[in-house]
Amino acid sequence: MARPRPDGVSVGVVALIRRRRSGLRADRTTLALGGVATALAGAVIAGEVARVWRRGSAPLPAESDEPLLAAAEAVAETATVATRGYRDVPARENALFNLFTSFVTTFITVRAVTTLLRDRRSVGPFRNVILGRRHIHHYVPGILLTFLSGSAAIATLREGLESWLAIPFGAGMGLTLDESALLLELDDVYWSEEGIVSVQIALVATAMLSSVALAGRFLRRGEELTL
Repeated sequence: MARPRPDGVSVGVVALIRRRRSGLRADRTTLALGGVATALAGAVIAGEVARVWRRGSAPLPAESDEPLLAAAEAVAETATVATRGYRDVPARENALFNLFTSFVTTFITVRAVTTLLRDRRSVGPFRNVILGRRHIHHYVPGILLTFLSGSAAIATLREGLESWLAIPFGAGMGLTLDESALLLELDDVYWSEEGIVSVQIALVATAMLSSVALAGRFLRRGEELTL
C-alpha cells in the first residue's frame, strides 16, 4: 500500500507524476539503433539518387562545371522515377513502400503528439481517451487496425488492394510499437526509463524495413547484370 504524505497525497502517486514528467533519456543503444536506421534509410535514398544520376540525363560531377545544379537535376529526375515507379512496380514492392512510409510517419507523428499532450489536455483533434476509470492507450486501436487490415489483406483476392491495405497496417504497427514497452512491462512506463524500449523496438523495425528495401535494390541490379 502506498504511504501517504502529510498533505494526503500518496508517495506512489507522486512517483508516477514525476516519472511521467521526466523526459526519456536516450542511451548508447538507442543512439546506435537510431544511427543504423537512419543510415539504412539514407542508403536507400542515396543509392537510388546515385543510380538515376549515373543512368539518367543529368551530367556527372566530373562532367559538369556546376555539380550542385547537376545534383539538383538528378534529385528531380529521381523524384520523377519514384513517381512513375510507384505506379508501375509490382504490387508487392508497392505494398512494402506503403507499409514502410505509413509506419515511420505514424510513429513520428504519435511521438510528437504525445509529447505535446504531456502538459495539455488536447492538441487539435487529439486528446487522451478516458473510458470510466481506464486510460485507453493508443496501442489498443493500433492492434485492432493491424488485425483488421492484415486479415483483409489475407482474405482479398485483389493484389492491388493489398497495396492500400499496407497503409493502415503500417499505421497500426506504428501505434502498437510506440507503446510496446507498456505491453512488455504491463505498466504505464511510457515516460520512464523503461519506456525507451519502445523507441528501440521501433528503430529496429525501421532498420529491418529499410534493409529489405535496400536488399531489393541490390537484387534488382543483380538481375539486370546477370539475367
